[in-house]
Amino acid sequence: MSLPHLPLLAALGLCLLHTNATGAEPDKAAPPENKKAAETPAKNPQQAVLETPGLAAFWDFREDQGNKRLSLAPGAHALEEMAGPVAREAEGPFGTALLIKSGQWLRIPREQLGSLNIHGPSAQVTVMAWVRRERPHAWQAIAGVWDESRKKRQYCLFLNAASRTDHRTMKRKPCKDLFQGHVSSVGGPTPGEEFCITYASSGSVVPMEGWHCLALTYDAKEVRLYLDGKFDASEGSNPFPYAEGLFDGGEDGAEFTVGSVSVRGKPGNFFGGRLGGLAVFQRALSAQEIAALHSATALTKAPE
Repeated sequence: MSLPHLPLLAALGLCLLHTNATGAEPDKAAPPENKKAAETPAKNPQQAVLETPGLAAFWDFREDQGNKRLSLAPGAHALEEMAGPVAREAEGPFGTALLIKSGQWLRIPREQLGSLNIHGPSAQVTVMAWVRRERPHAWQAIAGVWDESRKKRQYCLFLNAASRTDHRTMKRKPCKDLFQGHVSSVGGPTPGEEFCITYASSGSVVPMEGWHCLALTYDAKEVRLYLDGKFDASEGSNPFPYAEGLFDGGEDGAEFTVGSVSVRGKPGNFFGGRLGGLAVFQRALSAQEIAALHSATALTKAPE
């Protein structure tokens, strides 16, 4: 080979090297990354909840009636039926749901609460519930650690409130069918009041039609409520400032109950409707996390 040809060959070599490094045809996407992405399965709704940090318990209610309902999160908290078997239906964001008749409820005894016993001055909590509302105008407990009879209140998500507290005046005003996030640092009634009035109230009424995701978060500074993945603002009531923390009920504190709380010495504030899922976290989820979980669990069309 003669020397005059060397510059030409060198240029050709550089061109080939450049072509191999970037892909010979620019209109073709890099196949390894695309293939890998295409083969990655989409998360199912359960996975979305289970992979969210801070999860204490999560129930999708897949068990048949008459059986304890086991949490899918570590700890396997077992909800036991009260007042008869609670029916299960094949519908809902996670594929199954409880059909709770008014007067029925579920419980976890105090000694078995474990990570659900959330308390202390810096305690944080999130409660998320996927519900189909069926009984208007009756104050209903969805889930929490809340015993009014023995002054052992900690946290609880409620539906169908008849009054709301304005944190600016600490006065209650009549309302209708809002949902609420209750917290207490004292266990008993708010000092100077007949009842506990430290709670956030939603700005919207939960529709009667279809499935809806309700969420309360408490970050040791304020209570916030979300409806279907969006912060549901209410002037003076949501968010609700509360920096006192959560009550420590001790060994004889409140149980974790679903569909009822203890009122005047007996179960009351009964929920009536469908509960398609329930999750409790030991931290306050962000607005972005709430929105992402709603997006992952929302049904495009409500069951008939």
